[in-house]
Amino acid sequence: MCEDCGCSAESVRIHQNQDPQLNQAGTRIEAPSVRHLDLHAKILEHNDRIASQNKMLFQHQGWLVLNMLSSPGSGKTALIERLAQDKRNDWQIGAIVGDLATDNDAHRLGHAGVSAVQITTGTACHLEASMVSHALSKLPPKPWDLLVIENVGNLVCPAGFDLGEQIRVVILSVTEGEDKPQKYPAMFKSAQVVLMNKVDIAEVVGWQRDLAIATLQQIAPQATLFEVSARTGAGMDAWYAYLSQCIQDLNGPSSRSQNSQVLQIGRLSSN
Repeated sequence: MCEDCGCSAESVRIHQNQDPQLNQAGTRIEAPSVRHLDLHAKILEHNDRIASQNKMLFQHQGWLVLNMLSSPGSGKTALIERLAQDKRNDWQIGAIVGDLATDNDAHRLGHAGVSAVQITTGTACHLEASMVSHALSKLPPKPWDLLVIENVGNLVCPAGFDLGEQIRVVILSVTEGEDKPQKYPAMFKSAQVVLMNKVDIAEVVGWQRDLAIATLQQIAPQATLFEVSARTGAGMDAWYAYLSQCIQDLNGPSSRSQNSQVLQIGRLSSN
């Protein structure tokens, strides 16, 4: 999949046959030198420009935006469902959902009362800022308190792509192994928050909690850790209190009135 987007390539070598050639007059033609095109840098430069535009929009609107990342099956959708059910009377919550081939997760969130827009990426292994920018035009124009972006299930490529979010949330489930942060350090180093999910079955799967926490502190000391269960709700109150404080910090006493006018979304340039 990385070959599709170039996110694993540092540079692309462009060259022609370097064997000496003769022209029609018999004169030797020197082979052209190899040129290096930094494809990955160009992709990220374009993405970062659109991400900056997204961030400006989010700040203007007073939306707290989360980018939720994990490997497949760690519980991203279940955590958003739980959040929506528990806070439906407190916050306006919207979602943008990325998946390779289906819109199943968007339907799940819709049943949980979340206004969700699906991005089907095909072979693309991550969401990009331009995809989010286009998806914003599909969201109902509400005064969102919280906008959750559920990224494609992948702990490699999404680490390098800023979407404009204020908080990057990486989910580590107890079924994945305590050394996951060591295997995917770039992702965990980029996180502001780590949700350790499925703690209700930690004992059953032999989860070594102390080892997992020590590994996280070694790889991602900057991240705030919450131990939670989307199924039982364990630990979720502390996570909600954190989000509530972030929403309050983003929207001070005068901010909400200043941001009450909803922008015409989706007109940000993606060129």
